[in-house]
Amino acid sequence: MVVTNIIRRNMSHNVVAKLINNAETAEKKLAELRSKLDEIKRFKLEEKIRDLSKENDILAIKVENAKAELIRLETLKGIKQYSIPSKTTSAINNNEAAPIKTEIQEKPVINKKEKKEKDVKKTKEKSSDTNTIDTVDVRKLDFRIGKIIEISKHPDADSLYVEKIDCGEANPRTVVSGLVNHVPIDQMRDKIVMVLCNLKPVKMRGVTSEAMVMCASSPEKVEVLIPPSEAVPGDLVSCEGYPREPEAQLNPKKKIFETCAPDLKTNDEKVACYKGNPLVIPGKGPVVAPSLKGVNVK
Repeated sequence: MVVTNIIRRNMSHNVVAKLINNAETAEKKLAELRSKLDEIKRFKLEEKIRDLSKENDILAIKVENAKAELIRLETLKGIKQYSIPSKTTSAINNNEAAPIKTEIQEKPVINKKEKKEKDVKKTKEKSSDTNTIDTVDVRKLDFRIGKIIEISKHPDADSLYVEKIDCGEANPRTVVSGLVNHVPIDQMRDKIVMVLCNLKPVKMRGVTSEAMVMCASSPEKVEVLIPPSEAVPGDLVSCEGYPREPEAQLNPKKKIFETCAPDLKTNDEKVACYKGNPLVIPGKGPVVAPSLKGVNVK
């Protein structure tokens, strides 16, 4: 009888020990599962953030495209475009309300000296605002991505191509390029390129050219620039440090492109730059030359 009780007690202890061991094992597995679950949650959250960031970049590009298209259409209809002076922008951002004039106000008496001083002050302020608005740099240039959908040789010029380029607009642009002696026509067909879109249209040997295909150029060689692989027609090209403020159409008398041209070059990594700042499509990458380094972009 005593032996039986001892056996029962030993079995009971073994069962308890086994249960405790099983409980500890289960607790460890639960901890591992919780850790894996937290890791999955973090991964999913990071993935969602990346997706949202990419969507934001795409939306920003669409907004810029819509803005550029609106400006283009308004310009075609003869609606003059105005830049917003910095003072006005500051007032809007700070929600400053303009003072409201009452219907009846006494006209202040101003002597001639005071009037002259005020006129001089207004002239200086106007000159300062004009200088701010007329800052000439790469932000005034409307670089976009286009795709060559048709190309042929110019009927009256052996060195010129005539291209139809889809720039993400309602109609393709006609572009005349002096690339016959530099790039074979087969390499130009269906090519994705960077285009300067706000040049004033000009006739070249009887054909009106509405834009310019941008190339890296040296005295010995000319190469068409290559946008990033994910680029599509209509993508806007920005320059780091110079937020886009393109003119609706460049005024040839102001020589904006001519002023910017000496600072448009490829760097040692073949990236097209303005004053050393890369030309990029936000979220997609830089515009590069196939092989030329440290040469002009034009």
